[in-house]
Amino acid sequence: MNTNQLNESILLRSDEKGAVFLSLNRPDKLNTLSEAMLASLQQELDSIAADPTVQCVVLSAEGRGFCAGHDLQEMRSNPTHSYYQELFRRCGQVMQSILNLPVPVVAKVGGIAAAAGCQLVASCDLVIAARSARFAVPGINVGLFCSTPAVALSRNISPKRAFDLLVTGDIIDADTALEWGLISSVVDDADLDNAVTEKIEKILSKSPSAVRFGKSMFNPQRQMSLADAYEFAGNVMADNMMSPDAGEGIDAFLAKRAPVWEKPAG
Repeated sequence: MNTNQLNESILLRSDEKGAVFLSLNRPDKLNTLSEAMLASLQQELDSIAADPTVQCVVLSAEGRGFCAGHDLQEMRSNPTHSYYQELFRRCGQVMQSILNLPVPVVAKVGGIAAAAGCQLVASCDLVIAARSARFAVPGINVGLFCSTPAVALSRNISPKRAFDLLVTGDIIDADTALEWGLISSVVDDADLDNAVTEKIEKILSKSPSAVRFGKSMFNPQRQMSLADAYEFAGNVMADNMMSPDAGEGIDAFLAKRAPVWEKPAG
């Protein structure tokens, strides 16, 4: 694994066999999304989006918490309406960049994911959480309704459950988050690393182009009417069928042999 950033960086990156590993690195601040953290995330996401050799991304965090949300001290030191508008715009851009990334993003969550940290979890395609993980949008406890986290949260779980969390600030455990659909799987804390590795290896074993076709259609079609979604998905699937990997995969299936996928050009 080749480390691209030094340990003192607030965002660590390493690359291995088509997977990019990003880790929030402000453990003493519970990995809060400071201005610098948001800028670093955006820079890396833009770089990944432009790299055709990347096949998936893992987002994790250093220390005992995943992400406690925005940096409240930094926010209070800049008490202007224009500053807050820009901060939340930039945060929203990061979340949308994750959704729009051409490859799957897997969140590896241990500890607390709160407020914008919960928003970050909800924005990822897959979420594997340790059983000790906890999730909350507790802004209401300090007089602030978590409006921007509500956007991502309400697109993952039912509106009534989302509003309940938002208006009470209650914390839910990993098993509840799984039942509600906020995360995709829960494992014992000691098994978290292996579970993420297994998931990444499975994704990397699939056709890189097929995975990219899938990511390109999955999130956009959710915002469409049923008829528009089917038309859009049909066009994407037709494009996918014309790819070399689709031909190879079907021929391999018919010949009862393992497919050999086309390597991403880079």
